[in-house]
Amino acid sequence: MHSIDGRVVSNFIRQALSGEDITIYGDGTQTRSFCYRDDLIEGFIRMMNNESDFIGPVNIGNPDEFTIRELAELTIELTGAKSTLINEPLPADDPTRRQPDITLAKKHLDWKPTIPLREGLAKTIEWFRGIDIDEYRPPTPNY
Repeated sequence: MHSIDGRVVSNFIRQALSGEDITIYGDGTQTRSFCYRDDLIEGFIRMMNNESDFIGPVNIGNPDEFTIRELAELTIELTGAKSTLINEPLPADDPTRRQPDITLAKKHLDWKPTIPLREGLAKTIEWFRGIDIDEYRPPTPNY
């Protein structure tokens, strides 16, 4: 995860750890489903090592839904930040709900996520605490 990748988890953590207010687009009731990287990688490995004739496609993700507001509040709680929530207009193309259907992953890969949002977010926050957010940039590709 890149600290300035523009995704909601990294944005919220970066803002909270930097002492900034947290920006929510819309009223924060739109939902997302968050899958911790260890679960995601396990799903990929099971797909690659799959010995059946199942070739996919398959959704690998976490079907547990949380509102954007819930994510922001949990980020503030876990970081101990004093951030407040700031609402900005919701972009016209922002979906109100995102939730993967992992039925095929359960059936064909015997896979489902095991790391709840609170635990995965806490681990991610600890990773962010270990980097200099203002200095972190990904390495320049050497083509």
